[in-house]
Amino acid sequence: MSSAQRTGAQILWEALEREGVDVVFGYPGGAIMPAYDALLESRIRHVLVRHEQGAAHMADGYARASGKTGVAIATSGPGATNLVTGIATAMLDSVPLVCITGQVGSKHLGSDAFQETDITGVTLPITKHNYLVTHVDDIAKTIREAFYIASSGRPGPVLVDITKDAQQAQVVPAWSEEPVRMRGYRPEHRARRDELARAAEMIDRARRPVILAGHGIVKAGATALLRDLVDKTAMPVASTLLGLGGFPATHPLALGMMGMHGEAWVNHAIQEADLLLALGMRFDDRVTGKLDTYALDAKKIHCELDPAEINKNVRVDVALVGDVKDTLDALLPLVSRKGRAEWLARISELKGDSAVRDIQCMPHDGRLFAAHVMHDLWRITEGKALVVTDVGQHQMWEAQYYRHDHPRKLVTSGGLGTMGFALPAALGAKLAVPDEEVWVIAGDGGFQMTACELSTIAQEGVKLHIAIINNGYLGMVRQWQQFFYNGRYSATPLKSPDFVKLAEAHGLTGLRVTTRDEVAPAVARARASRETVLIDFRVEQEDSVYPMVPAGAALHDMIRRPSRIVETAEDD
Repeated sequence: MSSAQRTGAQILWEALEREGVDVVFGYPGGAIMPAYDALLESRIRHVLVRHEQGAAHMADGYARASGKTGVAIATSGPGATNLVTGIATAMLDSVPLVCITGQVGSKHLGSDAFQETDITGVTLPITKHNYLVTHVDDIAKTIREAFYIASSGRPGPVLVDITKDAQQAQVVPAWSEEPVRMRGYRPEHRARRDELARAAEMIDRARRPVILAGHGIVKAGATALLRDLVDKTAMPVASTLLGLGGFPATHPLALGMMGMHGEAWVNHAIQEADLLLALGMRFDDRVTGKLDTYALDAKKIHCELDPAEINKNVRVDVALVGDVKDTLDALLPLVSRKGRAEWLARISELKGDSAVRDIQCMPHDGRLFAAHVMHDLWRITEGKALVVTDVGQHQMWEAQYYRHDHPRKLVTSGGLGTMGFALPAALGAKLAVPDEEVWVIAGDGGFQMTACELSTIAQEGVKLHIAIINNGYLGMVRQWQQFFYNGRYSATPLKSPDFVKLAEAHGLTGLRVTTRDEVAPAVARARASRETVLIDFRVEQEDSVYPMVPAGAALHDMIRRPSRIVETAEDD
């Protein structure tokens, strides 16, 4: 091989370096082995996961925390299919990933060769785009296009499947510095001036407006512009789960989270609104409840980068198609300065005694509730930690009791609701922002799905704080069984290992907390430690998340906390 030639495997790593990649998450195997051999010549850090699903979640957490594109790598067949859940998670939450898989040699494609799977066919519905690369000449160009597609427009995952012979073949690479242009792909849009003018007029006329702030605010870096808009127009802000932190939770006009487990007063305010300004959110069913009864008196303005989301679930009066940051920048000079004292007074009335979620409102009788843990974590960390949650009751309690004032401080699986997400995603997030204090908050069920990544954490020498909300059940499923299946707990009681000993088996520190008084000392010990600490919080077993909008019900038809168990936490 001449000095100018490179194998496809070498070209792959150089292409990643040219995209600014500094870390990848992966697991080797036969069809990707040439790439792993060439990895020894690369400056890129490789994190050896214990399961390929963990690689996808780590790349996802890295992307969400940093704003960059995450990279996962796996071999063919089972290695590639193990990425699928993580790819789907990223797709539903618009997270930029590039997933690289090895494939059997091109001559064996379609022959059911050992560890052959048509991974491009498998992932077609859950990727923004995917490629099958069979020629070494196409590797550099394809990687460049993959990063462009993943990060431009509405972000999402892109899969690049590279045959083994393409990795082994040699060629003189042709690197291009020209901007990527792809026929038929138009990722960028700008809101039309006439629509901006209409939107401004509707905002000025509205007496009961509510801003719905979604994930797009966080991803576009539009927090400052949103604050300027709110300060000028006095419009209160409700947030989606993924939008938390996009607008400061402690701002006087921050209402809190909307939707199925959102604050009761937020859902009532939306139902009473005469204008909804939706910013970077997609009117998910967990946000709207029954569509036939959703905000019937409200005009609707939808600011969204993806034209496919406009009028998909909710018909709107004005569509502002474009990047939410650019749109707010253009809209802000057009709106009038207003005060809305009457509307804000009405919202305050809707809040009533539920307005303050504070430690004084919670019971202090020795019992430990998940809400205690979330609130105390928020208080002790001063709301500055980067929190990565799994999916379930603890996820909703975190959203309710940990107040996020800054963007990219909450990493969670929204659209797909992926249990097992938190632990690997937190490791990816920590490597993206190593100076951040990172907390994993997971249930005892979801944690066990990816607990093998404790070994990855130990091997990589990464410091995380892990809080397991251990109630002995698959908590959210148990809650649904309690509410809607006459308390018939089918396959939800859960026997778990001793999490303290499990942590110690991986060379980490494990602690157990069973009472409220033990929370603060355990958290302090974890924060003071130089290594990862896992805390097993043994909380009340049959506590439920309130309020709750039953599936298919109107947004205002919420199940509220029964008065007979009000002592478990403050009234919602």
